[in-house]
Amino acid sequence: MALPYKATPLVAPGHTRPVTHLSFSPLQDDGTYVLISSCKDGNPMLREWTGDWIGTFIGHKGAVWSSKLSPDTSRAASGSADFTAKIWDTYSGECLHSFPHNHIVRSVAVSPTSSHLLTGGQEKKVRMFDLGRPDAEPDFLFDTVGPLSHEGTVKSVVWVGDHTGVTAGEDGLIKWWDLRTRKLSTSLTFPGPITSMELSAQTNRIVVTSGKTVSFIPALLNGSPTHSLTLPYAPSSASIHPILQDRFITGSTSDEWVRVHDVTGEEREVLKGHHGPVHCVEYSPDGEMFASGSEDGTIRLWQTTPGKSYGLWQGVPANGG
Repeated sequence: MALPYKATPLVAPGHTRPVTHLSFSPLQDDGTYVLISSCKDGNPMLREWTGDWIGTFIGHKGAVWSSKLSPDTSRAASGSADFTAKIWDTYSGECLHSFPHNHIVRSVAVSPTSSHLLTGGQEKKVRMFDLGRPDAEPDFLFDTVGPLSHEGTVKSVVWVGDHTGVTAGEDGLIKWWDLRTRKLSTSLTFPGPITSMELSAQTNRIVVTSGKTVSFIPALLNGSPTHSLTLPYAPSSASIHPILQDRFITGSTSDEWVRVHDVTGEEREVLKGHHGPVHCVEYSPDGEMFASGSEDGTIRLWQTTPGKSYGLWQGVPANGG
């Protein structure tokens, strides 16, 4: 995977504080996709697959920790330190509904049919809202031992398939919930707090970072085995290539670099460009590029294959000249 051309990232400016989370939409019918970014400036941003700015969602009164898109990209959800989660119309930028919480919301997830919203955060409770009845009381996902979903802050929630929720906490637990019964199905225990968990829908895995480990876990805990690697550093976030599945990328808060590893864990590339720790990384759904978000307030877009013409990258002539 040694690259013949130097990786030159596209810098997507606009945020004024550290970027906390990035999420790509699925590939749309026309081959495009969009990217939503969360930021401590409280203003999530929507971008084209080229990195070009589409719009900013204005309305939160505190840092935004998580934002995700509905599968058809018509809706966005966001979770904030202002104790709310919000649902947005991505065409008008209008806030369609604000869901009050009693503490910071750290993660949100939209169901595949855009009918429901999962939220989790510093209350240690996971809520499920019915977007068809946004003023109704939410359902809670409670463990059998008491009125909490986790014993620590809920760092991430993802929605898998039709009716499974997966939640990750600073208590070191990942929990699978049957959203029809709102009951716990099973759980996995890590030796330390979960620092990130993302759904790789195309590979049917969840990608988890905890301490110095990165784990690739079957999204429904069935079939293929869990693959875990220990890295020489503590990754803040990781993402597996959605098509090739032969590499993954990481960010780290201990330096300013984005790394590409092969699936054995061997480091293949170190990409320098950010001027602060890298909080989040994610591959685009076509695998042609990946995005990184940093303490420096920028998003950088990196080509999987430098030198190829793609989006705003003009590529390199085949004859080198």
